[in-house]
Amino acid sequence: MMVDVVPFSRAFQDDVIDLILTIQQVEFGFNIRAEDQPDLHAIEDFYQTGAGGFWVALVEGRPVGTIALRDIGEGQGALRKMFVKPAYRGKANAVAETLLHTLLKSAKAGGLDELFLGTTEKCVAAHRFYEKHGFEQVPANLLPSSFPRMALDTRFYMLVLSRDDA
Repeated sequence: MMVDVVPFSRAFQDDVIDLILTIQQVEFGFNIRAEDQPDLHAIEDFYQTGAGGFWVALVEGRPVGTIALRDIGEGQGALRKMFVKPAYRGKANAVAETLLHTLLKSAKAGGLDELFLGTTEKCVAAHRFYEKHGFEQVPANLLPSSFPRMALDTRFYMLVLSRDDA
């Protein structure tokens, strides 16, 4: 299976929203709608500015995953909207790894020094994934004031970026 990671374009808008909402609502049972996430309707303005970006993982031209980077200033970024359809998760497909590698490479190239992310206690597999990739859990009071915190976020991580492998 070939995974292509491409920058977000409007052509993917409906598929991206459907992918994210299905995982949030159906898989995790979160009571959240597209209207509760205005960034989903303004991806270019919210993510694709400064050192930020939004990428879509494609398999046979169909979106199967997303990841976003918001430039929050001061050499810091927020990893957001990392979602992979269940059928494409795991080492065999490496969709999540490919998405994260794309984001990290872009963050380093954009001059970012630190990344932060928020997730929920329910996303245990995500905790393991982030920790495996060097993210360390941090208390909410250590988040930058510019970090775009979502109401559902209860667990936070930080990664100091190394320039050595950029």
